[in-house]
Amino acid sequence: MKPRPLPSLYRSIGRAAGRWTVAHLLFAAVLAGAVAVRVAAARGYPALLWGGDSFGYLDAANKFRPHIGRPSGYSVFLAGLRPFEDFQAVVLAQAVLGVATGVMVYALVWRMARRAWPRRIWLPGLLAAPASVPVLYDANLIHAEHMLLADSLFTFLLVAAVTVVLWGERTPWWAGALAGLLTSFAALTRLTGLPMLALIVLALVLRWSGWRRTIASVAAAVVTFAVPFVAYMNWFEEHWGGFAITKADNVWLYGRTVDFADCAKLDPPPELVVMCPKPPSDPRIAPAFRALWTQDSPFVYIPGGIYGDEGNEKAGEFADLAIKKQFGDFVGVIVRDTLRAFETGREPYPTPWTEENTRFPVGEAWSDEQQLLAEAYGAHGRATVVEPRAAWIRAYHDRWFTPGPMLAGLLVVGLAGVLIRLRPRSRWGAAVLLPWSMGAALVVIPAATADFDYRYLPPAVPFACLAAALALIPGAARTRRPAAEPPESGNSDEPQEPGKPDGVRDAADKGAKSISL
Repeated sequence: MKPRPLPSLYRSIGRAAGRWTVAHLLFAAVLAGAVAVRVAAARGYPALLWGGDSFGYLDAANKFRPHIGRPSGYSVFLAGLRPFEDFQAVVLAQAVLGVATGVMVYALVWRMARRAWPRRIWLPGLLAAPASVPVLYDANLIHAEHMLLADSLFTFLLVAAVTVVLWGERTPWWAGALAGLLTSFAALTRLTGLPMLALIVLALVLRWSGWRRTIASVAAAVVTFAVPFVAYMNWFEEHWGGFAITKADNVWLYGRTVDFADCAKLDPPPELVVMCPKPPSDPRIAPAFRALWTQDSPFVYIPGGIYGDEGNEKAGEFADLAIKKQFGDFVGVIVRDTLRAFETGREPYPTPWTEENTRFPVGEAWSDEQQLLAEAYGAHGRATVVEPRAAWIRAYHDRWFTPGPMLAGLLVVGLAGVLIRLRPRSRWGAAVLLPWSMGAALVVIPAATADFDYRYLPPAVPFACLAAALALIPGAARTRRPAAEPPESGNSDEPQEPGKPDGVRDAADKGAKSISL
């Protein structure tokens, strides 16, 4: 075959580069602004901000052992960055995770929109770039990147798992394996990720790719999810003497039940009377927080405290009794706290100081315990506020975030997209159902298993944006008829046009392929 002349080759490369630039120009501007906001935030708050769970995470990272009360995937992440001996490396890493999350949202929406509109190179970007804006500019997500907490890592891992599952029209076994692995890491970072495996498996089944391919991808996802869990539980057993994830798995659910439990109705056995809720000594504190972390807690009187075996056992027995005998009340608090996520304003819940901790602070707070933990890890551990730059990011936080009604609206659009795709040809709406169900689960699960906290809402934003954007793409979940499917060894993800033989494409299709992500 005669080689193409160099001028012709250069023109082809130039045209492809031009088309690629046109396709992604809007997102390039969005991405540049998102990076600039994070640079401004880092100048105002160059070090990490500490929350209530930060002590446990950092202590586990310094000692490289699992925390007794919560999964320690984030501590492993911190331990991986420990060779830098600088907390600013953690700030940078979490900012990169936040930006990468937004890029994945854009890339996935753009790719599906490109399939739906193969001849309109500019149109996918007009949908995908706005879909990424809440993820890249939400001040609550940017604040989470500055916290010594697991939220930004958790969000990134789950969005990556969804991206892997939905990237191609078919999901090969290795993609199922990667999705299972990412979901496992997310669940070992926060236990809220544990039910997400069921949503991944459901999406793999609904996106049916034939018996062999579907079974292989589901099996791979389950195996790669289980292997890190087994390894972690063995690690936990070495340090704490139990083959488990934590020694407080029942404690959090107990905290949920004290919000409605009435011992006059429950009539608990004598050994569980100690778990009955006490009258509040401070009405500003939510019942779950009061029952776990204050002097009103029953764990003060139980040997081993909140992380002891006896306390965990009694918490489980009391929670089980309360849910069985007051199931209607249990459902009521779940509905109440789920709807709280969609309200316009924010109340000081579960306590005034925990709600304040979800915002960039005006001043610095530091203790001897923080000093000792920080010195063991690296430099720049003390929370630092640099004015007047910090004032700018605080003002930004007051204006640029995803309000509750907007989150509700995104989820409603996503749900509508699922419902109109409930048919076999659209794979039962799996492409929209997966991100929508994850977003909804991230709102409901904390309200059902622990307590409402504004900190738990930002991770739902990327999934709500994904679901709403994919719902607007016509045929985003459309599958080809079995007779038109190429052999499994084929690499093309694009459907053939009717009336054309396999392998024949027009010039517009070739151009589309040259800029696909």
